[in-house]
Amino acid sequence: MKILITGSGGFIGKNLLAELRSRGYKELFLYDVDTPANLLDEYTKECDFIFHLAGINRPQTEEKFLEGNRDFTALLLKKLTDHNNRCPILVSSSIQAELDNPYGRSKRAGEELLLQYAKEHNTELYLYRLPNVFGKWSRPNYNSAVATFCHNIARDLPIQVNDPSTLMKLVYIDDVIFQFINALDGKIIREDEYCIISTVHTATLQTIVDLLHSFKGSRTDLSVPNMGDSFTKALYSTYLSFLPEDQFSYSLKINQDHRGSFTEIIRTRERGQFSVNVSKPDITKGNHWHHTKVEKFLVVSGEALIRFRKINTEEIIEYRVSEETMEVVDIPPGYTHNITNVGDRDLVTFMWANESFDPNNPDTIYEEV
Repeated sequence: MKILITGSGGFIGKNLLAELRSRGYKELFLYDVDTPANLLDEYTKECDFIFHLAGINRPQTEEKFLEGNRDFTALLLKKLTDHNNRCPILVSSSIQAELDNPYGRSKRAGEELLLQYAKEHNTELYLYRLPNVFGKWSRPNYNSAVATFCHNIARDLPIQVNDPSTLMKLVYIDDVIFQFINALDGKIIREDEYCIISTVHTATLQTIVDLLHSFKGSRTDLSVPNMGDSFTKALYSTYLSFLPEDQFSYSLKINQDHRGSFTEIIRTRERGQFSVNVSKPDITKGNHWHHTKVEKFLVVSGEALIRFRKINTEEIIEYRVSEETMEVVDIPPGYTHNITNVGDRDLVTFMWANESFDPNNPDTIYEEV
């Protein structure tokens, strides 16, 4: 299949192009503002499917709205007519087409040309009126408020929120691209003459800003957003895509002494605490038990002896584990336990607890195994 993508250098175009290539599509005709104009004639003659993503939303003059959103669409349709090419066309329009402003009027004018063309030429038209699209590779101060907020908050720059209660409808770029590519096989969801993206998120501007600030703060408080919420998960991924390239990493607090070290990685209210424990050879750590707190130990480097004794009993239970077995050991409540480095190099253990450590309620009672 030969696929023409107009607006291939834009936010949606870049994501679509990357996914098409990853799926093995080879014959892709890419058309953008800097493409030689004569290539449009060649592309419209040969293409089997069109993703019409080209448009303009922040021109310097109002006249440019019509030029980019209506006039280029008219040129594209004329080329197709000249070559008698009735291939399917997928169009990314905007919910702004419902509004009486220069951008909305220009998008609506482009839609009307497409609808009339499809009717006259019996062509499959997949017309999407997209709400705010967010995700990686979006441009701050151009594509969406989300892109601007992500960019600025990641760099400690100010943001402007005129009305925090404003309710936004948003679609995530991966959801958009998934359904766009399904359209190549005619798999679309249609409401009347428009196609829709099945997953649409709603959130106030204040909610979005609060989440973004929490993502920034998570590098300090070690919290993790609620990945069970699809919008939070998508917004978090979007935020990370805006990190300055010299700020991908961040330091953790290392609690260190002669025995080794203990470093927290992640703290969550819903899923507990994740840490890395390093023990020097012949060092034993632990010798305590918990009422309710439970843990999981996984040795990722070295060799360890993990010992248990149920309190008020004398029997000792032992587990010998190493990096070669990658064996998780559960630490039940009511058993005093310890871990000893029985190897000749540092022992590195990944540890999880079902609750983050609370110094006011540590639930950690000292008792030798």
